[in-house]
Amino acid sequence: MASSEYQPTISEKSSRPLYVKKPSGKLLNYRQWFGYFLVIIFLIMPFIKVNGEPFLLFNVIERKFVIFGTVFWPQDLHIFVFGMLIGLVFIVLFTAVYGRVWCGWACPQTIFLELIFRKIEYWIEGDANQQRKRDQGPNTPDKIFKKTLKHIIYFVISFLISNLFLAYVIGVDALYQIITEPVSQHIGGLISMIVFTFMFYGVFAFVREIVCTHICPYGRLQGVLLDDQSLVVAYNYQRGEPRGKLKKGTEQELGDCIDCTLCVQVCPTGIDIRDGLQLECVNCTACIDACDSVMEKIDRPKRLIGFYSSKQIEENTSEKNTPRIISYSIVLVVLLAIFGWLILSRSEVDGTLLRAKGTSYQVNQTEGTVNNLYNLELINKSNNVLPFVLDTEDPNFTIKLVNPRSELKPGETAKFSFFLINESKNITTYKTDVRVKVLSGDRTLETLKTTFISPPGN
Repeated sequence: MASSEYQPTISEKSSRPLYVKKPSGKLLNYRQWFGYFLVIIFLIMPFIKVNGEPFLLFNVIERKFVIFGTVFWPQDLHIFVFGMLIGLVFIVLFTAVYGRVWCGWACPQTIFLELIFRKIEYWIEGDANQQRKRDQGPNTPDKIFKKTLKHIIYFVISFLISNLFLAYVIGVDALYQIITEPVSQHIGGLISMIVFTFMFYGVFAFVREIVCTHICPYGRLQGVLLDDQSLVVAYNYQRGEPRGKLKKGTEQELGDCIDCTLCVQVCPTGIDIRDGLQLECVNCTACIDACDSVMEKIDRPKRLIGFYSSKQIEENTSEKNTPRIISYSIVLVVLLAIFGWLILSRSEVDGTLLRAKGTSYQVNQTEGTVNNLYNLELINKSNNVLPFVLDTEDPNFTIKLVNPRSELKPGETAKFSFFLINESKNITTYKTDVRVKVLSGDRTLETLKTTFISPPGN
């Protein structure tokens, strides 16, 4: 009998190794189309370049990050911090509304395991019962051949995945050099490639669902992120209990569940969804497809297992909290839009303009001018050489560089000083607000504000 209290618990029923029955159904087809689309995106993303930069790059070694073709350096830490905060809020809201759908439909671990490695296992070793019998049987030539073939293919795919993973870290060009140039020149890169290959091979060949049930922190967070209105894959015990086998020619006061255990057999984490909400459930919907196929055969309504909130099941209603779903979804879209705007609106140059310490104004009686000394720090956050000049919005001011510079190298931080000069007759107040522009051709890369001090002229 399923409990009416949906409390997250860790199931101890799953055994190792776990033999998962080959799933089928409409939701599986949707999940496969979506999953293979994401795999294609993963495969081609490192090769896409925007303005000479990869579409995505996370080069921790050189502290260089590229998102949507825009280069980020350590100076952009504030954007990353804000992005992480947005991501955290996104995870909380998304999980509160849609449960653990990410895990079953978009997580790379699930996609590669279920749509690639598990498919190869079915193709070589057959369905769950065939795998179990073979593993429990003697080491025949057929068993040794199939096991060896499977693991060779696993290792090759893991090697390809590790190369693609490195492409996201060091870039395609650097990866190509590691592959084509002598090994002695790239010992570190070779070691990284080998380590990642064995890591992915171990995860997808042996560890598998343990990543979801014990290693990944997201599953543990589910217990505090979900509430009684969150949509999760759940068993409708109000309709299914008491469960029991159908017997022809007898009257039975039973629920719709015939205790066929197909929902358990197709579960990639080995749980019984009828025991209530469990941390191991990744919302892959395999149990929904399996149960629906049985309901069709016994002429009962589908979705004995489906996307329900615990409140829907407890109150035995199909009513959904639509305003909550819509409002949370709007917040999620707004958060994504804000982060996208931060990335796309980020300037190529960042600067800090300060008055030189311990200095005041200097009066040139001969020329009738007053000047102030400033220190300027410019950071080139692009991956291009940027020629630049300094100018002011007020044509009465002129700039004289102490240590002239005309360009910034990619990722360079340059410090220099300059004098801001104005004629005494143009000055009417002791403090004058001035805007200094950093120009590159016809573009204004950055505008910096400062204050010019001088006694008012005659």
